[in-house]
Amino acid sequence: MKNIIAGIFTLLTLGIMAWVASVGGAYNGGEAGKITQDIGNREAVTSADNAPKDKSDREKENEALSALRDKAGNIGGFKVSDEYKSKCSSCHGADGSGMQYGKKLMGPKLFGQTAETLYKKLDDFKAGRKENIVMRGLLIHLSQDDLKRLANEIGEFPARKKALEDSAK
Repeated sequence: MKNIIAGIFTLLTLGIMAWVASVGGAYNGGEAGKITQDIGNREAVTSADNAPKDKSDREKENEALSALRDKAGNIGGFKVSDEYKSKCSSCHGADGSGMQYGKKLMGPKLFGQTAETLYKKLDDFKAGRKENIVMRGLLIHLSQDDLKRLANEIGEFPARKKALEDSAK
């Protein structure tokens, strides 16, 4: 009886796989495949209806570079710890200026907040008093000293930026 049930599920699985392959999933050139790009020649794989035709390649590259800079933050700015880089910068920016992806806010601006305010917020996220699954997951294994160290570092960002600007003059 077990073999009959296993055989039925195997045939059902193979049937579903054949059906997905025939309708063309994302990796088989289906609807989702229309938005992918061929990185090798930097041209859209299909006729992209939403791609503006009047922009030069240089303008497109500049837009892509600007988006990348916005996403990465100011890497050449003041120094931050590896802990901040690995836990915070992908959402809050390399300098704590916040990150936005399109119209969606990835991480709010931390720059300019006091260390005390930041520590309270970090503690609230860790304890679950503020709900954010990403923040809680990042902070759950950190000690209170770790939270204070991160809060103090982020609280120093305005002073670090001012020192960097003063040294550039």
